[in-house]
Amino acid sequence: MAVYEYDAIAKSSGKRVRGMIDADSAAVARRKLREQQLFPTEIRESFSSGKGKSPSQRGGGFGRISPRDVSLMTRQLAVLLQAGMPLVEGLSALIEQTPNPRLQKIVYDVRDKVNSGSRLADALSGHGRVFPDLYVNMVGAGEASGALEQVLFRLADIQERQVKLNRRIQNALMYPIFMSVVGLSVISFLMLFIVPRITDMFAKQKRELPGITEFLIGLSKFVGHWWPLLLAILAVSIVGWRMWVRRPSGRRKWDEFRLRIPLYSGLYIRLMTGRVARTLGTMLGSGLSMMVSLDVVKSVVQNLKVEEAMEDVKASVRRGKDLSVPLREMGIFPPMMISMVELGQRSGELEAMLLKVADTYDDEVETSVDALVGLLEPAMIVVMALFVGFLVIAMLLPILQMSSGV
Repeated sequence: MAVYEYDAIAKSSGKRVRGMIDADSAAVARRKLREQQLFPTEIRESFSSGKGKSPSQRGGGFGRISPRDVSLMTRQLAVLLQAGMPLVEGLSALIEQTPNPRLQKIVYDVRDKVNSGSRLADALSGHGRVFPDLYVNMVGAGEASGALEQVLFRLADIQERQVKLNRRIQNALMYPIFMSVVGLSVISFLMLFIVPRITDMFAKQKRELPGITEFLIGLSKFVGHWWPLLLAILAVSIVGWRMWVRRPSGRRKWDEFRLRIPLYSGLYIRLMTGRVARTLGTMLGSGLSMMVSLDVVKSVVQNLKVEEAMEDVKASVRRGKDLSVPLREMGIFPPMMISMVELGQRSGELEAMLLKVADTYDDEVETSVDALVGLLEPAMIVVMALFVGFLVIAMLLPILQMSSGV
């Protein structure tokens, strides 16, 4: 069955409407639209179920799919299943409730695959850009245990908490970024337009200028003459760095460096610890085995050095060691996490302990970000004040010299 996008005119209001409909052919799609009191002006095939690439693989659509869109869709599906609606009917109802057109196409494709006999997890796995390994594996565990709606609720909670944390960090960093952009813009404007006009006036006097003023004049001329080259060097540096990071060797060195950067490394490790603990605790609580859970955890850390270390953790656990032992040997995660894991294994409540660790470190990340932003703001003000003071002194000294000469 194919999915068609259409433009139509509503009979009751005369307004133009746009949407999607599934049908065996374009003629059937037109007939369905007329039955809904819609007169199609244009109809085109979007994709066919089971043929070609999926919508997410093709990369087409009407913009990106945000984590918030996926979390909302997940919670809606969980509510529908909890109300007793069969899975295929729940996915059909979900299509009408999904506002994102691109995600709507993906739900169409998933529903048709499930309707053809596929498991929901297998249908979702074809859209890896939207549904990561964590999502697919947890859905598969929910289907196997008969508790799919509970697993979907857990997934929605994870995604919503992650969206909330990311938004908190972005909002906290918005002001320093804005101030940095404004500060650089003001400095560039002064150096390119204001300073040259003032220094030209000093040059016409043919007097010996103070060293600080001579330095400012030289710096202004250098920036004014070579700014295209400076921008080109900056662009090439950024592109070169991105290409280097994409290589495995470069990515590994960069990931190792991220674990040692002053101030940043502590925040980064806490953020990664919370993500690992929440993922592992949720997957174990959903009935997945330790080996499968560690495989998924390895994919969410997003750090090549830690991924390699997690392989060693997985091998040690397979040989019969307690999880806390190889985690301690890694030397990356904080001691509190190791202690909580060890306590959880002894008490038989490892999943609950991991979720407590995740909550603790997510709260610490929010507090650390607020503290870091609190340090950045006065630091930026001090830097701007020093630069403005430098400009004022460099401008005033020759003026005072001329005044004393008169």
